[in-house]
Amino acid sequence: MPYYLSPTQKAYLAGFLDGDGSIYVRLKPNPTYKYGFQVATYAVLFQSAKNKDNFKKICNLIKLGYIRKRKDGILEYIINRKDSLHLFLKIIKPYSILKKKQIELMIKILDKKEMVKNKRDFKNLVKIIKRFKDLNYSKRYMRHISTP
Repeated sequence: MPYYLSPTQKAYLAGFLDGDGSIYVRLKPNPTYKYGFQVATYAVLFQSAKNKDNFKKICNLIKLGYIRKRKDGILEYIINRKDSLHLFLKIIKPYSILKKKQIELMIKILDKKEMVKNKRDFKNLVKIIKRFKDLNYSKRYMRHISTP
């Protein structure tokens, strides 16, 4: 767990996420979920596979996710477990500059997701999720947002 990280390490990880990372949430249609959608939350760090050894050192500081190699030679360190993502974001939030609003919104989504008790609560959660489109500028991201 990264709670033992020094302030310098926390600031470094926040800067890494700010520059070479992404925070996003997807509503994935899934009929096995109560309201027909899975809320999938992510923080991802990216690095060229050419720099694998150094990237592994960074990921080993965090110890909350897993590394995946894409076909295009990019490594991704993915944090998608709710508890792990919540912990990671809370730790780096004070040090983030570029993605501070995304971090705050994701923490709010993670907290609200736990409090969904009925369809109205779920629709309110979806409204919060849709606010990500104003913060993230990826066209690909926009394809993942659909209204339940």
